[in-house]
Amino acid sequence: MNQNRFHILLLLSVFVVATCGLIYELVAGTLASYLLGDSVTQFSTIIGVYLFSMGIGSWLSKHFEKNLLSWFIQIELLVGLVGGTSSTLLFFLFEQTESFRLLLYMMVMLTGTFVGLEIPLLMRILENRFEFKDLVSKVFTFDYIGALLASVIFPLLLIPHLGIIRTSYFFGLLNIAVAIIVLWQFKKEISWQKQLKVQAILCMVVLLAGFVYADKIMSFTESMAYPDKIIYSKTTHYQRIIITKNQRELRLFLNGNLQFSSADEYRYHEALVHPGLAALPYAKKVLVLGGGDGLAVREILKYPNVQSVTLVDLDKEMTSMFTNNSMLSALNLHSFSSPKVKVINTDAFTWAKKQQNEQYDFIVIDFPDPSNFSIGKLYSNRFYSEIEKLLSPEGIVVIQSTSPYVAPKSFWCIDKTLQSVGLNTVPYHVYVPSFGEWGYVMGMKKPSYNLPGQFPAGLKFVNQESLKQMLYFPGDMAKVPTEINKLNNQVLVHYFEDEWAKFL
Repeated sequence: MNQNRFHILLLLSVFVVATCGLIYELVAGTLASYLLGDSVTQFSTIIGVYLFSMGIGSWLSKHFEKNLLSWFIQIELLVGLVGGTSSTLLFFLFEQTESFRLLLYMMVMLTGTFVGLEIPLLMRILENRFEFKDLVSKVFTFDYIGALLASVIFPLLLIPHLGIIRTSYFFGLLNIAVAIIVLWQFKKEISWQKQLKVQAILCMVVLLAGFVYADKIMSFTESMAYPDKIIYSKTTHYQRIIITKNQRELRLFLNGNLQFSSADEYRYHEALVHPGLAALPYAKKVLVLGGGDGLAVREILKYPNVQSVTLVDLDKEMTSMFTNNSMLSALNLHSFSSPKVKVINTDAFTWAKKQQNEQYDFIVIDFPDPSNFSIGKLYSNRFYSEIEKLLSPEGIVVIQSTSPYVAPKSFWCIDKTLQSVGLNTVPYHVYVPSFGEWGYVMGMKKPSYNLPGQFPAGLKFVNQESLKQMLYFPGDMAKVPTEINKLNNQVLVHYFEDEWAKFL
């Protein structure tokens, strides 16, 4: 093999190695965020452990003195096998052990150590074929380009189209392919040829099988986490959607967190909408932020005076699913098909900032709980200041506000943050069997809230008497002092994590 082809092949190996290495890091961070929550903490710790482990691998590389090409191939096979199967193993272990975090970091360290060995070995293989300055320049150029490619394609292409498990197997196969190509091209210079060939074939078979059966593997691992039959699962650009079904109910889970049960969601959504909207008999324009299942819109459309409903939800897959799937659209009474309803799929924070001279009589904010900083910004005083501008002088905004029993600091933090932008607040709560005690906060520019004179016919739960009970807070849910949730402190996310951790 001529020198030029030798250089090109090994430098391309650097590119693939760098790309695969960063992908494994991103897979671990994403999976940890999905299973453990708090994406900032998970990614920070994963990146730190991974880089530290790469340092260990680089340090260990000095002990490899002979048969460098053979060792490089051996390590490529190990990286491909460990990195490729990592997501499957972690999903499986999450339900089987209480020491999941320890196992997670051990696997990250193992992968990082192997990846840290690769580049130093390649540089030593190439050191007699380039001047030192050219060697460093070329190796790190290909290394950084590979890292850039991985960081771009991971969120835009890989997770939405391949999913987290198939992505791991795919890049594991790339590592194995590099090992096989190097083994084939440099067979005269490589020791342990037979052993390496057998290992390469076995690794290729394992990873290829994993790639082909990734969906079944994912279904199997998720079936251990959910007691009921999974009838729908999909990874979108923004979240993992799971729907389960038993003889009694459908349940929707986003990133592993229950969003509703069809058996009692009417309690949650009637309480979310009717205490506020029934107090506004002349409300015409309604805004819903979040609520991509259409269940809040279903309740809003029970008011004939409402002329338009604008729903802003980030995930198009979510709103499409609850529009086009007959079983799911039946739950929201085909609310997205109403000519009164306009669905906008975009980020609510960005959308709200761009609205000028728009005001709404009633605003429903139905986001997931503030379990991470990307959602926590939607509970901040900065976001609520935009909501205050969108609210008409006589209007009401209502926010789902987690449990005042389980997470009193979180609940009252939302109340205080809403007050900080000049709105008068009315907190209330309701018992939802699937969730327990659940809280809401209404906000308004006017000085007081008047109880509704009547509600739409046919409601299962909300009436004048039940509303009076919702407005009463016993001692174990009484107001507690909190800070205001700001973009630069995200104190609400910390409250939420600390309080819910005691019940999980």
